Amino acid sequence: MHAQRRAGLLTGVDHYENFPVGSVLVPRRLRPALLALYRFARYADDVADEGDAPAQLRLAELAQMETALRSPAAAGSADDHPVVAALRPWLAAHGLSRDDCLALLSAFRQDVTVTRYRSFAELRDYCRRSADPVGHLVLELFGCRNAQTEALADPICTALQLVNFLQDVAPDWQRGRLYLPLDSLADEGLDAAAVGGAVRAGRASPALRRCIAREARRAGALLESGAPLPRLVPRRLAWELRATLAGARRILELLDAGGHDPIARRPRLHARDAPALLRLMLCPPRPR
Repeated sequence: MHAQRRAGLLTGVDHYENFPVGSVLVPRRLRPALLALYRFARYADDVADEGDAPAQLRLAELAQMETALRSPAAAGSADDHPVVAALRPWLAAHGLSRDDCLALLSAFRQDVTVTRYRSFAELRDYCRRSADPVGHLVLELFGCRNAQTEALADPICTALQLVNFLQDVAPDWQRGRLYLPLDSLADEGLDAAAVGGAVRAGRASPALRRCIAREARRAGALLESGAPLPRLVPRRLAWELRATLAGARRILELLDAGGHDPIARRPRLHARDAPALLRLMLCPPRPR
């Protein structure tokens, strides 16, 4: 893709907050690699999500990124991709998984073509590629990826993705997407059109709020199932994880306080939430 056409796919929209790129808890020696990972994921996510480019162009751009990732021979050639080229040295320097980067690209391709999920199992499969690889790469970067830490990081990453979906029911719908499982909606006698009606009305119906509450409980259970992870990783990453867990817990608290209606009022963190965040970091909820 020519540089001008590629630039047209970049929007500057902030994505992939799960990468702690601005955190003082990240050791200085790891920051360049983390920043390169963030830029890779952010760029690919923006290609899939933002702007008015046709699906064919988006998929072609993501395919070029995949080709550059898969083939070391692409380095410096016409088939190389500048975002991948910037990432490649850090993958080598820290022994980071190329397969996890490819999994992210797989999820972003799916974003171009899939707008509904029939079941939580389908949504969970998407999160295994859109969210869990982020945790794998961060664990690798901090030198603490193993079977035990990965098994705890995966539900945390999936839960963070699900919490974000619950926050963004309205804006996702306006982009043509719905991340509430259709079978969960059907359990309340609803379908996708009911979500569109709620967005147009500016508020969720009681039935839709019950559906969202159920999905919030599912996300919260996943989040807490990974809560032991900070005890198994280096201290700086542990504090980063505690802060991340606290932020997600607080969003779920705000969602609950708002009657599980993120359409009427999107739950988001503000400075006034600092005491609650500190509470949730130092005194997390006990497993039920």
